[in-house]
Amino acid sequence: MVFGRSDRRRLPTAIKILIAGGFGAGKTTMVGSVSETRPLRTEETLTDRSTGVDDISGVEAKRTTTVAMDFGRITMGDDYMLYLFGTPGQERFWFVWDELALGALGAVILADTRRLADCFPSVDYFERRGTPFVVAVNCFEGSPVYELDEVRLALGLDPSIPLVLCDARKRDSSREVLIQLVEHAMKLRAQPVGTTS
Repeated sequence: MVFGRSDRRRLPTAIKILIAGGFGAGKTTMVGSVSETRPLRTEETLTDRSTGVDDISGVEAKRTTTVAMDFGRITMGDDYMLYLFGTPGQERFWFVWDELALGALGAVILADTRRLADCFPSVDYFERRGTPFVVAVNCFEGSPVYELDEVRLALGLDPSIPLVLCDARKRDSSREVLIQLVEHAMKLRAQPVGTTS
């Protein structure tokens, strides 16, 4: 039996997504919670050598840190295959971001209300690059609770940038954030150049 072109199964479109944010915001957790495959992690144990280099205030229980990237994959229906790249959070590893950002459709910036200022470098980075992004407030147990409007104001986010609550430990919550990002990025791509929503 000979199959014509129209009979072949169409492969899903590959989309590269970055998961960014400050140190301890939940990037590794999000990639791990949503990935269909066992995620690749480049975590190393925090040692006394990072004392004075890595600020662990607010996340004192953290024992490991990503030193290169996290990687995972998730299929969205029959149409899209999302490849997730978690960025390292500390300033000393930011040189990796330029390589990871190449070809990315957009980024999820995870915010931790215990250390909200840690989001500023990620927001600035993606705004400068013109990369679509959403901000997801990761709801840690015992962390301060703020209205989304308060978080938007504190981060100086434009009203057009999606801001959502999430629990990076939960697959459905992380998946919903990724859907929001893809929809936001597609909407921006469909706009004529020079217009804003």
